[in-house]
Amino acid sequence: MLLQDEINKIHCGDSLEVLRKLPGNCIDLVITSPPYFQQRDYGNIGIGNEKTVDEYVYNLKQIFNECVRVTKETGTIVFNIGDKYIDGNLLLVPYRFAIEVQNEKKVKLINELTWVKVNPSPKQDPKKLVSSKEPFFIFAKSNNYYFNKDAFLDYKDKYLNGSGKKAGNDVGKKYFELIEKSNLSKEEKELARKELTEIIIEAKNGTIESFRMKIRDMHALPYGGQAGGRLTQINNKGFTLIKIFGNSLRRDIIECTVETIKGNGHPAVYPEFVVQEIIRLLSKENDIVLDPFLGSGTTAIVAKRLKRNYIGIEIFDEYVAFANERLQKISEYTLELFA
Repeated sequence: MLLQDEINKIHCGDSLEVLRKLPGNCIDLVITSPPYFQQRDYGNIGIGNEKTVDEYVYNLKQIFNECVRVTKETGTIVFNIGDKYIDGNLLLVPYRFAIEVQNEKKVKLINELTWVKVNPSPKQDPKKLVSSKEPFFIFAKSNNYYFNKDAFLDYKDKYLNGSGKKAGNDVGKKYFELIEKSNLSKEEKELARKELTEIIIEAKNGTIESFRMKIRDMHALPYGGQAGGRLTQINNKGFTLIKIFGNSLRRDIIECTVETIKGNGHPAVYPEFVVQEIIRLLSKENDIVLDPFLGSGTTAIVAKRLKRNYIGIEIFDEYVAFANERLQKISEYTLELFA
């Protein structure tokens, strides 16, 4: 069981050593971004300075295994790992790590969440495209992990679908016109008009937000023409109707900018927005969130704002001091950030 003085505190020290002192099954969510392999100068201390990628993955796996040990059966572990080119060859470091930790069969990889950088660093290599994404791997110890999909990117529902307006009187008008112009048979047109009228009523009543109609030889085939239920409907009836409900799809992508923090000397900062959405997805208020590579303190800051408890581990005392300064400047209110 965790002691009170271990919670809502940044522990200065080596991640592996500090993690080994924590009791098992006490953490609800681990979210971290370890130092990337040979990417930045970390003072030749800790992970990231290894001579080979195999050595890097091995050392990182030791940390990961301790994270698994301290995480509850209902908890999750999220690692963000960057990639590396050597001699023009992309090493696929994140995926080497993900495969390696799965080989021990202690966790399941339930999602690869991709952070798409809206403003990536424009590295000038004439024979390579600009790298603009990084993976966040979400692992679980069991099938009983906490997962609040409705909380993830819910601002899209509030601000993109939250108008509360019902469909107007002209809804579906263009589809009636297309039905008449189509090469559907008389019977198919009659059925199309009947089903279109029914779905318009649903839209006007607010049962659905909107709809789409695809008509044979007038619209592109669903799913690029691949086999499926909607393609079968077009083949059999000459059309298909697609209902659109209010909530947006929860996709495995987060789009936001790369952030900089005034006065921050840490060479790598991941965005508060990304951390916010992951914490909202995978934890509840008063849960304990752990970051074994806290850096400038972003995970702890977002956890505090979202009324979660936090534990941070950081090897460099100057970053610990900076993170504590940031924590002292915030109050406990729900963070509302929009990418």
